[in-house]
Amino acid sequence: MIAAVVPVGTLAGAKSRLRPELSDASLEQLVLRMLEDVLNALLEVDALARVAVVTPDADVAHCARATGADALLYTEPGLNPAIEWAGRQVAPDAKDGLLVVLGDVPSARAEELAELIESVQAPGVALAPANDGGTAALYRAPREVIPAAFGSQSASAHRTHAERAGIALRELPLPSLSLDLDEPSDVEKFLAGPSGGERTRAFLHEIGAGAKT
Repeated sequence: MIAAVVPVGTLAGAKSRLRPELSDASLEQLVLRMLEDVLNALLEVDALARVAVVTPDADVAHCARATGADALLYTEPGLNPAIEWAGRQVAPDAKDGLLVVLGDVPSARAEELAELIESVQAPGVALAPANDGGTAALYRAPREVIPAAFGSQSASAHRTHAERAGIALRELPLPSLSLDLDEPSDVEKFLAGPSGGERTRAFLHEIGAGAKT
């Protein structure tokens, strides 16, 4: 079985680097619209038996359920512990595969997520890097063949873990997963890019974010 987990933190304080450009209320809504876009792409991937959001935030959990995904409330600190805990809930067999996708890559496309999964033969890892050196998506088969190491420069950390474990790692620079919305310039690139992330795009146009950035 293969499952997917999307980790999302609390809405309060989210996306602080966009705060000079957007109000707190707009930032919270932006996080939810991006999550909806990511989840809708994941729910179209036939290989996935389950799609779940792990979060400490009840409003994020409500959004996940309303979009058609499962929601797992996890209130302990730490992004990677939350990911590993959620993986054990949605993919309980240690041999199961686990796809982790961050919630701020609204352009994510189902076909590229499927490509990431299909590129791996167990045991193995597939990584979709983000433009900032992070990891936009990570597929592991089995689910804990290497540890999750999301955070600053996580693509390098995942490469190192795979090399040390002697595990094959495929790196796919997938266009729809390469841009996460962290900085005002990211919003500009997203809005200037091709179609995708319809809910996020509509919301940003609604609040005039393109003009502000």
